[in-house]
Parts: sequence; structure tokens; C-alpha cells
Amino acid sequence: MNADKPSSRTLSTVSTTFRIIDALERLDEATAVELMSDLDLSKSAVYNHLTTLKQHGYIVQEEDRYSLSLEFLRLGEFVRNKNRVYVTARPRLVELAENTGEYTHLSTEEHGRLIHIWKVKGEHAVGQRFQKNKMQETDRLHYTATGKAILAHLPETRREEIIQQSDLVRKTENTITAPDALREELETIRSEGYAYNNEEQIEGLRAVGAPIRDKSGRVLGAISISGPTSRIKGDEFRKHVPEAITRTANIIEVDLNMDSR
Repeated sequence: MNADKPSSRTLSTVSTTFRIIDALERLDEATAVELMSDLDLSKSAVYNHLTTLKQHGYIVQEEDRYSLSLEFLRLGEFVRNKNRVYVTARPRLVELAENTGEYTHLSTEEHGRLIHIWKVKGEHAVGQRFQKNKMQETDRLHYTATGKAILAHLPETRREEIIQQSDLVRKTENTITAPDALREELETIRSEGYAYNNEEQIEGLRAVGAPIRDKSGRVLGAISISGPTSRIKGDEFRKHVPEAITRTANIIEVDLNMDSR
């Protein structure tokens, strides 16, 4: 989970609750003493918040150790199943994974970060541990195919806000870290209709993404195909995968527009 910067309107008790939740996510599980040390909180504050979270079913306790409960899974499924793009795109991504044999992904932007909504593993897909971890984390927009596809099609003011607020961290030697170079690539993406991740997030992995937009042109998310450089190369990377991803994105957009009539 990601917290906004503190402001004068922040409720300190609520902020502390979310700090504890974030810590339990990061630590996997912890004792009250470990949370006190990790968050620099008093004993009473930690126990009061843990007791409250436990009473409401959001954490579980085994002996002296605390962890997040499956209540978060229920909430996550509720939110995902309410997402219109997820419901519409899901069967199309299954078909795309079956046809390509690679991983297919659906992502969206929220609070300037990339949220991974769903993935499908194709028959020949690799990097299962990496892909699993991605679903449990948020990503930056500038080094992923879906992220760049979304960023390129956001309104200009929103796009600039994200670029200026991001530190454009480097993940590999291929990661774009200069704002002007990123703006230039985003212009190309808007022109071509798809985005590349050419080993920009992890070495040996490439991806191609395309935006999903509603009939007004508002970007709702993006889909991608990812796979190893040993398979996604040459015409496959520059022609066939872009054709497949943009074709599927167009079909999803048509499905969305028909459902909204």
C-alpha cells in the first residue's frame, strides 16, 4: 500500500493504522515489539491499533505474531470485480495468452502508480516468481509497457504532473530516466498506438503494451504481452506482437462501448 505525503488534514490515528498495515505487508508477519521498533511507536499505540484491527477482522494473531488477514483478499476481489475493464478484458486476455503462449497483463494507473489488475500465464511463459511478485506490488509507469501506454494517453496536465513528481528510477541500463527522452517516447507511442518495454524493467524480458480507452478517448488501462528476449525478438517484437496486442485492445474497446450502450 502507498501513503500520500502527510498533510495538515491527515488524521494521525488513521495514518498510524495504515503504517501498521503497510509494515505487516512488508514484514510478512511481526510481533508487537518488532512493530514498535520498526515504526518507532509506543507500546500502547501499537497494541491499541493491533487490537482494533484484530477486532474488525483485518489481522490475525498466532501466539505473539501478527499478520494481515484474508479480509484484504475479499476486499481486493470486490474491487477488481467491480472494475468494468477487468470484467470485459478477462476473456480476451485468456485468448491472447493461449494464442501467444506468453504472459498477458491488464494494468491501470492510480495515484500516479501502475496497478496490476490481472495476468494470464501462457503455455510457454517464463518468470513465474517475478510475475507473481508484480501482482503484489505497484510499479512506476515509465519502465513498463502498460505503464507507458497509459502515461502516453493521459491528459497532458496529468501526464506532466506524474513525470515531474516521479524520480524516474533506473531498473536496467535500458530504463528511460531523462524526462525529455520519456516525453519523446510517449509522443511516439501516441502516434503508433503501442508501447515497448525493451528490457527496461528486468534484463532478458520484453513486453509490448496498448492502451484501453472508452469512446470519449479517456484511457482506462492497458494490456500487454511479455516474454523472454530469446523469443520476442526481430519481427516478433517489432511487428507480430504489436499487431496482436493492438488488435486485442481494439476488441476490448469495442466490447466496452457496446456494453455501455
